Amino acid sequence: MDYGPATGEALRALQLERLRWTLRHARANSPHYARTFDAHGVAPDDLHSLPDLARFPFTTKADLRATYPFGMFAVPTERVARIHASSGTTGKPTVVGYTREDLATWAALVARSLHAAGVRAGMKVHVAYGYGLFTGGLGAHGGAEALGCTVIPMGGGQTERQVQLIGDFAPDAIMVTPSYALLILDEFRRQGLDPRASSLRLGMFGAEPWTEAMRREIEDAFDLQATDIYGLSEVIGPGVAQEFAGERAPTIWEDHFLPEIVDPETGEVLPDGAEGELVLTSLTKHALPIIRYRTRDLTRLLPGARTPMRRMARITGRSDDMLIVRGVNLFPTQIEELILRCPALSPHFVIELTRPNRMDEVRVIVEARQGSDAACHPEMARALIGHIKEVIGVSVRVDVVAPATLDRSRGKASRVRDRR
Repeated sequence: MDYGPATGEALRALQLERLRWTLRHARANSPHYARTFDAHGVAPDDLHSLPDLARFPFTTKADLRATYPFGMFAVPTERVARIHASSGTTGKPTVVGYTREDLATWAALVARSLHAAGVRAGMKVHVAYGYGLFTGGLGAHGGAEALGCTVIPMGGGQTERQVQLIGDFAPDAIMVTPSYALLILDEFRRQGLDPRASSLRLGMFGAEPWTEAMRREIEDAFDLQATDIYGLSEVIGPGVAQEFAGERAPTIWEDHFLPEIVDPETGEVLPDGAEGELVLTSLTKHALPIIRYRTRDLTRLLPGARTPMRRMARITGRSDDMLIVRGVNLFPTQIEELILRCPALSPHFVIELTRPNRMDEVRVIVEARQGSDAACHPEMARALIGHIKEVIGVSVRVDVVAPATLDRSRGKASRVRDRR
């Protein structure tokens, strides 16, 4: 398996060459980057060394929303082979596109990630990430096929059938969110089956934060080796970074993504080892080059172990208020906007997160407006549940309560009770 340049010097030379190409490609072909480069008074030829990247503007999720749907693309739409998207705070998704070259690169990176985790050609891989506009399922699928594996494209849900097919098809590896892996574990036990007797020996878990305690439980329960795969759709999807088997920090595939750590408040670039916000720049993407993308994930860069490429420490939190629920990104502002579409509901609400049965559960408690009919509260709740499911893609419980029920904050409103 090709894990990129063998030395740090060769890696940096390749990064500089690819970064220059990316900046020129973005400036010449993406209307968004043409505007932002000009507004900041920088041009691709201003990059003489890798540290010069700090002179260029950041890209944020808000930029993708503002340019919806294709204003960030750097190729004509007829060259876009696939589109993925995730929900945004206004109901419009953030849209990402891939050329055929991009899809080949993505598949190669996920194949590399699988290989690092211990998966080999000829093995069977059970994919339980969601398929569709979410990048998880198809990203995992393409990489497993590129490595030469037999892919079982189960997708998410149908937990009883997941267990049946794991037993019938005897996969060697599974790719799934860690929380859903625990739900599958519970189903094994409900059926009176021993999960350690299953064929699963390798697991690649991503799309949401997870703890070392959760890793140990999964490994012990299934008798498998669990590794962390990191990615985000705005950068490419799964396959930006991956743990080698036996390690506890994902290696960032730096021949395709250049990482920086910045101070979340000032944007100043911090040295390796310092904790801050992870910023990523793509080096080989055609349809949607992404330059200095603020991931909002708080981590630090560690020295490489198996390769010259640096690793990232476990994510300790986020620099914004985004929540990750069952692999779906959710902002309190999304809930607020949907609440305000309902004239009988007030803007006073709380989001309560729990994990009673392995899976994250979301409860929205919202006050009705003064003068509303209490008999209509169940109908209001059902309407809001439908809006949230349709726009954000998450199933929630909604409780409509009487006016003035919830505590009031004297400062910034505390919208989230995370009890996971």
